[in-house]
Amino acid sequence: MAAGETQLYAKVFNKLKGRSNPSLLDPLLGMGFPAHTALKALAATGRKTAEEASNWLRCHCNDPSLDDPIPQEYALFLCPMGPLLDKLQEFWRKSRRQCAKNRAHEVFPHITLCDFFTCEDQKVEYLYEALKRAGDRTLHAFPSAVPLVLHSSISYLGFFVNDSPADIIREFAVMFATEASILADCTVKPCTKQLHLTLAHKFYPHHQRTLEQLARAINPGHSCQWTAALYSRDMRFVHYQTLRVLFQYKPQNVDELTLSPGDYIFVDPTQQEEASEGWVIGISQRTGCRGFLPENYTERASECDTWVRHRTYTFSVAPDLSSRKDGELSSRRNGEPNPPSSSRSLSSLQSLQATIVRRSVLVVRHGERVDQIFGKSWLQQCTTPDGRYYRPDLNFPRSLPKRSRGIKDFENDPPLSSCGIFQCRMAGEALLDSGIRIASVFSSPALRCVQTAKHILGEFKLEKKVKIRVEPGIFEWTKWEAGKTTPTFMTLEEMKEADFNVSLDYRPAFPLASLLPAESYDDYVHRCAASMEQIVSTCPQDVGVILVVGHGSALDTCTRPLLGLPPLDCADFAQLVRKIPSLGMCFCKENKEEGKWELVNPPVKTLTHGSNSAFNWRNWIQGN
Repeated sequence: MAAGETQLYAKVFNKLKGRSNPSLLDPLLGMGFPAHTALKALAATGRKTAEEASNWLRCHCNDPSLDDPIPQEYALFLCPMGPLLDKLQEFWRKSRRQCAKNRAHEVFPHITLCDFFTCEDQKVEYLYEALKRAGDRTLHAFPSAVPLVLHSSISYLGFFVNDSPADIIREFAVMFATEASILADCTVKPCTKQLHLTLAHKFYPHHQRTLEQLARAINPGHSCQWTAALYSRDMRFVHYQTLRVLFQYKPQNVDELTLSPGDYIFVDPTQQEEASEGWVIGISQRTGCRGFLPENYTERASECDTWVRHRTYTFSVAPDLSSRKDGELSSRRNGEPNPPSSSRSLSSLQSLQATIVRRSVLVVRHGERVDQIFGKSWLQQCTTPDGRYYRPDLNFPRSLPKRSRGIKDFENDPPLSSCGIFQCRMAGEALLDSGIRIASVFSSPALRCVQTAKHILGEFKLEKKVKIRVEPGIFEWTKWEAGKTTPTFMTLEEMKEADFNVSLDYRPAFPLASLLPAESYDDYVHRCAASMEQIVSTCPQDVGVILVVGHGSALDTCTRPLLGLPPLDCADFAQLVRKIPSLGMCFCKENKEEGKWELVNPPVKTLTHGSNSAFNWRNWIQGN
């Protein structure tokens, strides 16, 4: 450090020694830690105990940013507690399960009192004093009940705070901002506009009605105590993704991170060019170190999971919470830190790991194909006399990928329709929201199957990370194909050029040349069984779901070998396959204890919709 910085921290240290509570900094300095890093550790851990701060410093001994003068960002929220919070958290769970995740799920229920602001590490204690002063001045005027009025729009759902209670809360926010400016020399922008408690934000428009129904089940008059809570976050990782570590990992190379269950990793999605398939580059919150890590050892965490709660001030105490011990929070002890929340127990982590480690195979039929809607002559309907493609109906795809032999090869290898692409994206969105992790992907060489795999991966943001392994062995029963030869598929190089992230290194169980036209049913069943054996053996240690995208018949012939079941009778098989819809799914999980696979409920519901026939307005006018 420069001499000027050393003198500054020495002045801060002397000033803090004169305050009533020097016990947090003294032990750290006694251990030999410099004043600036000791203050940084205290700010990063919420100034709770010297032990937490010293542990933070030991973990960050190799942190390249340890000496950087980067302060934390702070924000003040008004948070509901008690029965109302229980109902809000129930809404959080149901809305995520029924309507997918939206921006509101990233943070706990709250009313924002001020925007995030910075505060130097040596002045954080003054923020606590500012909170206490503002709270004491507002305590007697704070409303006994805060009226909440439900408001809904196409992209927002939440409770508005109106009338005089809102004015009192805004006055409290302004008081805190003023005190923080005077005591801690911070620039704090209080919330002076409409106060609101967000329930859902940036959701799909078709989910609005369901969200409103769930919100009406919340009685805003539920008993509630309101607590102002001061939180901090690391300003460097505001726009990063946050991952939670599920399993322990010991580095195999010097550029890899050590992982422990419960760690948080910050990942910049725009800086992943160096990472190979299945890996990401991240920064550990626990150590501050940067390195590679296996992505399937983690799960997505919420934005606020890494925030640190510093101090709180409780305004109204519900009757059943009025009797408290001296060490617990009350309006008289708002300068005291809250006890740290307990981490997930080891037994529950082990239970979670045992559940997730089970390998699983999800077999999915492709989406709606264009000839399924427009018939065998679909290609003639969309081809100009000079052989160019055009879009005669909105359900035809916008464009077709380039093929070396021209547009004619699409006749027996049709693409997805526009609705088929939409189906795949909906299924991918639902699979993402179900919480499954896709570890690897295998696809039939048919274009519609590769497209389905791509769009499902796209919803997981994995289309550039996870390569699609093309396995001709899971292609449709060739007896059902028109013509005396097997279809001409796009080559892997053509798929690459068309922006399909296919693997060029995968060696399939059945090369394309091994597919025989009009094969027997027994040959087809054997081909699928051998292909599934290789697919499963190729992924022996994959933690997550092996996604297999094929045809309707694959839901039977690709799962029976895993389950140890004999093939169906040929006639029964044909009847079964006709009933399998687009994006139909079968889900198998491995039971390692019993050495077998089990058929279980798929992670998402089925997709059902009606038909929409063609319409010619000229015929309608003439007919009337």
